[in-house]
Amino acid sequence: MALPKCAERYEAGDAWLAGCSAHPALVREAWNLEALAPIPSGNAWLAAEAPLVASMQAPNRIRPERRGPVVADPTLDMAWWLVPLDAADELGDLRTVTVQPVGWPLHCPPTGWPACGRFWLTRPGGSGELTDPAVLAAAFGPGRYRRLAEASA
Repeated sequence: MALPKCAERYEAGDAWLAGCSAHPALVREAWNLEALAPIPSGNAWLAAEAPLVASMQAPNRIRPERRGPVVADPTLDMAWWLVPLDAADELGDLRTVTVQPVGWPLHCPPTGWPACGRFWLTRPGGSGELTDPAVLAAAFGPGRYRRLAEASA
């Protein structure tokens, strides 16, 4: 059976994300129930936790091709950037970013729609592309909120 066109658009991201779990069928089942699916970090990525407002501003400083998936939760005022498994050292000096340990469950909505208030600021596309920790550190580091006019003054 063919997927509806809107669902087809997000299937690659959903497949990749579900595949990051040891139990992809349970992930899909949670999404079918319109619930969040707990996907433990450490198989394909780590979750770098950051304040939501800063996470919403950071993509302006990161080129789209260098930006990996980011899930947001407005209720908790938090966002989680999916970063490579070796990102903890590079992001360790940032006060506003906490890299969660291997095995930490990130409660994920499907890529195509919000669930339980969470949604993807940047959706997984299915390629496994993650945010480079050096790029993320630069986006959250000193001077991140300076406007172009202020930076050249």
